[in-house]
Amino acid sequence: MGNPGTTPALYAARPRLSVAGTDVPDLADDLRALLVEETTAGLYRCEATFANWGPAGGSVGFRYLDRQRFDFGTALRVRAGSGEAEGLLFEGHVTALEAHYPARRPPEVTILAEDRLQDLRMTRRTRVFEDASDADVFRTIAAAHSLRPDLDLDGPTYRVLAQVNQSDLAFLRERARAIDAEVWVEGTTLHARPRPHRGDEAIALTYLEGLHEFQVLADLAGQRTSLTVSGWDVAAKEAVLHESDEAAIRSELNGFDSGAAVLRQAFGARTERIVHTAPFTLEEARALAEAEFRTMARRFVTGHGLAEGDARLRAGARVNLRGLGRLFEGPYTLTAVQHTFDEAHGYRTRFTVERPGIHPA
Repeated sequence: MGNPGTTPALYAARPRLSVAGTDVPDLADDLRALLVEETTAGLYRCEATFANWGPAGGSVGFRYLDRQRFDFGTALRVRAGSGEAEGLLFEGHVTALEAHYPARRPPEVTILAEDRLQDLRMTRRTRVFEDASDADVFRTIAAAHSLRPDLDLDGPTYRVLAQVNQSDLAFLRERARAIDAEVWVEGTTLHARPRPHRGDEAIALTYLEGLHEFQVLADLAGQRTSLTVSGWDVAAKEAVLHESDEAAIRSELNGFDSGAAVLRQAFGARTERIVHTAPFTLEEARALAEAEFRTMARRFVTGHGLAEGDARLRAGARVNLRGLGRLFEGPYTLTAVQHTFDEAHGYRTRFTVERPGIHPA
């Protein structure tokens, strides 16, 4: 378990920036606001706003509008935090430049950047993969974008997988959802693996210490006791059907009561059938049913909070929240994270979390 006391009482809150592979310490002085946003669906983005008026080229004027420091495609890296909470927040390339000319403060410029998955977002195709697994699809797309695949994917081999007028990123996200995997990129490596296999050590956050605010909800409205997926095996000329239940999520419960179990005890059985898919084999039906059930089950308990800036808080990482009372404290998975900096509040991290269970009564 991560050490909760990893950020010194006093530390430099301003992020550090590297442009085109070179550290640029003076950029921190001009930095007015920063946002780094990431989710478990991949494609992290960054917005950095700088003061844009001052000494420039031997005179006084606009500092960042000559495309010398920042230009389209310029590599950008951002680090922040201190102690064990220090780390890399973002690595990507500039995709947009935005200028601000306010009435009551000096001009500003905002740099917008995305990570390497923007290459996949901007490539749209229509094509067919035959006798291929999802791992085969990921490797093919990674190679097309000069990315090294790091995959831990299970699932069937499909007779046909069609990418129909979709970007490579949209298609990978679709395939990842079908087999309960998460997608992200680090540098030039494309990662895809199920949530339980990410292997991150849980980071401890305590209410009114590193955890400033938290709001959480346990809601049965979206839960079901079982979920069925059906289709038709053309070769065998027979129906295929698989029913998934709490067993699909049991390994993630950590001794908690699942939403399905609480629902059954409070209101009885509530079942659902997925009808918008068409699996051709029993193996495909099983993979779809279990992936859909796990996705649904993990949303039983959802929350969002505000913490002291901590670069270890990343989408897909695990946190152990303390000081919340027995019902809601314990382990969660981060599903979305926003690292922010401004001159009023310094470096902070906003996040959303989810988990499939609550402490037994």
